[in-house]
Amino acid sequence: MRILITGGAGFIGSAVIRQYINDTTHDVINLDDITYAGNLQSLSSIADSDRYTFVQVNICDSVQLKETFDRYQPHAVMHLAAETHVDRSIDDPSIFIKSNIVGTFNLLEISRNYWNNLIPDKKDKFVFHHVSTDEVYGDLDDSGLFNEETRYDPSSPYSASKASSDHLVRAWYKTYGLPMIITNCSNNYGAYQYPEKLIPLIILNALEGMPLPIYGSGKQVRDWLYVEDHAKALRLSLENGKIGQTYNIGGHNEKTNIEVVNIICDLLDKLIPLSQYIPHRSLISHVSDRPGHDKRYAIDAKKIQENLNWLPNETFESGIEKTVKWYLENKEWCQNIKDKRQRYGIGNK
Repeated sequence: MRILITGGAGFIGSAVIRQYINDTTHDVINLDDITYAGNLQSLSSIADSDRYTFVQVNICDSVQLKETFDRYQPHAVMHLAAETHVDRSIDDPSIFIKSNIVGTFNLLEISRNYWNNLIPDKKDKFVFHHVSTDEVYGDLDDSGLFNEETRYDPSSPYSASKASSDHLVRAWYKTYGLPMIITNCSNNYGAYQYPEKLIPLIILNALEGMPLPIYGSGKQVRDWLYVEDHAKALRLSLENGKIGQTYNIGGHNEKTNIEVVNIICDLLDKLIPLSQYIPHRSLISHVSDRPGHDKRYAIDAKKIQENLNWLPNETFESGIEKTVKWYLENKEWCQNIKDKRQRYGIGNK
C-alpha cells in the first residue's frame, strides 16, 4: 500500500512511520505542517528510505491537500494531525477548533472526492483511518471502563474538538459511504515525545533539578499505553479493521499521576546514582489543578484484542524504564526540542 499519514512528524505519527518503513514494504507519505510539536529529527533513521516521502502541508489548506492526493494517489489515509495538549486548548481554543475540526472536515472532503473518482478495485480497498482519544468519553468514577459504546462527554476544548472530529468522520461514512475506521487511545508515552506532556516533562525537569509540577493531589488516574504498542495497533486497525467500526486501544496500565512521577524519580535515582538531585522525589511540586480536570480514564480494549489479535507488549514498568533510558541516551534530541517553544501549565507559554 501507499499510505498517507497526516501528522507524521508528531510523537505517535513518527512511531507509526518508523514501523512501516522498518517492518513492512508499504510506502508512506508523511503530510505534516511542522508546528511546534512536529519534529523531523524523530524520522531521521528512515528519512533516506525510497519508500518514505515528506510533504509540508497544513490540513486546513484544501488546495495543497488536493494536490498531494492527486500527486501521490494514496491507497489509504491515517489521520493523526491534531492539536493535542489540554492546557493549550484552555489557553486558546481557537487553534483546536481550526485544526481538529475544520482541518478534519477539509481532509474528509478531499478524501471523499478522491475516493469517488478511484477505479472500482482501488475504491473498494480505500480506507480513512481517524486516530482519536479516550478523552472524548469524559470522566470515569472509581469503577468501570470506556468501551466503544460509551456516550461522549468531553470536558475540555481539546476533547470537545476531537469528539467533533469523530462525529464528522462517522457522518461522512453514514451519509457519503466514505470507508472509515476510528480508533480511540489512552495516554501514550515513549521516545520522541514533546516535553509538555507529563512523562517527558518530568524526566527532563528532574535532570536539571527543576520543580516537577503535579496538578492538584496527583490522584488523577490514566491508562498508560507505550507508543510502539499503539503504533502496532494502528497498523492492524488500518490494514485489518472492519469498515465502519471503532476500536478502543488501551495499555492495561492504570496509574495515578503521582505514582507515575514517583516511579520516574526512583528510576532516575537508580540510573544516575551520582546525580546531585537524589532523591528526585524531593523536586515534586504540587500546583493548582487545571479547570475541568478529569479524574479517571480507563479503556476496555477487548474488541481490538478479540477482533484484531492485539495486545500491548509492554507493561508500564518495562515501558517506562525504556522511556527514561531513551531520554538519558538522547540528550541532543532533548536539547534541540527544549530549544523550541514549551509550556509548563495553564497560562505559562
